[in-house]
Amino acid sequence: MIEKYIRDVPDFPKPGIVFKDITPLLQNPECLKASIDGLAQAVDPASYDLICGIESRGFIFGTALARQLGKGFIPVRKPGKLPWKTASESYELEYGTDTIEIHVDACEGRRVLVVDDLLATGGTMEAALKLIRKVGGEPVAAAVVIELGFLPGREKVAPVPVHSLLRVD
Repeated sequence: MIEKYIRDVPDFPKPGIVFKDITPLLQNPECLKASIDGLAQAVDPASYDLICGIESRGFIFGTALARQLGKGFIPVRKPGKLPWKTASESYELEYGTDTIEIHVDACEGRRVLVVDDLLATGGTMEAALKLIRKVGGEPVAAAVVIELGFLPGREKVAPVPVHSLLRVD
């Protein structure tokens, strides 16, 4: 169902990249609900305590999922956006480099599901998993709406299992 609500945007954010735009999916209430329900069923909720969403589209799916399952939510943000003491991790993107941060007291001793809209090369997800470990959490799985199977994202975040609603090969 969700495939027809994901729009390809060529040459964004730079030439040669085909961006997977989820805006049409978000605008359709049935499709949005199906996405959240699918993520809720992807990983046993008893296997984790908290949900971590990666800025920015991971916030949309992560907070909705946390609300639906009665879990807490951890934001992973770009530098300078979190108001408390943070740990940071830099990583490579398919079109550059970036850094993300997490509060140092976000998840110590807790099991964490990491949620995002897309898994591509795996750089952002790998950095989020490293951050969770760095602050004492245990990443148990990753759940994404879209996985670009022709890129090495899944391999990069192994051994953490990846669950995707739509895999594009």
